[in-house]
Amino acid sequence: MDLAHALKVALQTGTVKIGVRESLESAHEKKAKLLVVATTCPEPKLTREKKVDRVPVYHYEGTSLELGAACGKPFPISALAVIDPGSSAILSVETN
Repeated sequence: MDLAHALKVALQTGTVKIGVRESLESAHEKKAKLLVVATTCPEPKLTREKKVDRVPVYHYEGTSLELGAACGKPFPISALAVIDPGSSAILSVETN
C-alpha cells in the first residue's frame, strides 16, 4: 500500500486531526482509530508507545517535514489522528 496516497485520500474523504495535541485528545476521547507519528515528534509518549489509550500508533519512517509532504501539506506534521478513514485504506497499515 502506498502510505502517501492513503494519507491524502483520508485527508480528502475522511476525518483527520492534525497536530500532537489534537491527536492525543482524539486518542483520549476514544475517537481516533489510528495515530501516525513522525520520527521527529516532540511528544515522547507518541514516539515510544505502540498504543495510546488502546489506539494503535504507526511510526512513520520520516521527519515531520516528510510527513507533511506525504499528506500534501506545505507545513510539517509531527502527528495526526485518523478519526474516519473515508475511502482510504489507511487503517490496514501495519503498526510497528
